[in-house]
Amino acid sequence: MLSNDVTRYVAVYQALGLNFSEQSRTLHLYARYAEAYDDRFTLVSRIRDWCSTASSPIRARSCYDTARRFCVFMNAEDSRHEVPPAGAFGRGKRPRPAPHLLELHQIRAIMNAALDLPPRGSIRPHTYYHLFGLLAATGLRISEALGLQRNDFTEDGLVVRCGKFGKSRLLPIQASTRQALNDYIAIRTRLGCDGDDLFVVTTGRAPHKVTTHVIFVKLARQLGLRGPDRTRGPRLHDLRHTFAVRSLEACAHDRQAVAHHIAALCTYLGHADVSNTYWYLEATPVLLRDIAAASERLFKEDAA
Repeated sequence: MLSNDVTRYVAVYQALGLNFSEQSRTLHLYARYAEAYDDRFTLVSRIRDWCSTASSPIRARSCYDTARRFCVFMNAEDSRHEVPPAGAFGRGKRPRPAPHLLELHQIRAIMNAALDLPPRGSIRPHTYYHLFGLLAATGLRISEALGLQRNDFTEDGLVVRCGKFGKSRLLPIQASTRQALNDYIAIRTRLGCDGDDLFVVTTGRAPHKVTTHVIFVKLARQLGLRGPDRTRGPRLHDLRHTFAVRSLEACAHDRQAVAHHIAALCTYLGHADVSNTYWYLEATPVLLRDIAAASERLFKEDAA
């Protein structure tokens, strides 16, 4: 029976240390569907029909790809198992991870935890403290922040030269952000840290992007903001999400102001098109309340 084959297939991958629970659930659903038609071997037509019952195109593609890998495994043992062609449901894009919007006290906790990073007395903990603070205050991409040079910090703001698609822009910053960067530069000078990069670690160079991601996740897990390994939670990129959403929440609540704000936010975040900015915005209780209030006002105006 196909169910037994699925169990055996899943066991192989779990023996390799993979969780494979989602794939197991999906394949057992397929096996039950196929066995209802008394299928003893995988059939391309059956897999297509089964995937067509999925709740969304993304889910259909995921089911199809999972079933196809199972078919390849079975076909290696018995050629009577049919293997569907690759990409029949389209390649698609990787689903975007759900963003975690951080509260101010959570951001502060992560920044303060960074000050305890080793080695104590070095520039490293101060670098991550101020780097995370800058990302939260400006919504910069991590690559843009790590690409900043000391002379990119000017009286007019930050000159971002390593933007996406090679674009540069001038980023105005608040007085408090400017003061924090001045404090960081003073610490660098006191510790005798050379280098042209704005943010440096003990090597005198900017930290690696992957290392920065790992440290952020480690601190978030240490603070209980993330669960154990392989569980989802706040990511470094969520500082950018949080900046975009909180700035909209603080915007004046009328259509014209919101339209102007979105256009300005698009430029500030370094997006090529305003549609990319909408990608960052999520429905929060504050925004939903404002939308409900605006809808109620429009309803009353129409009724009058």
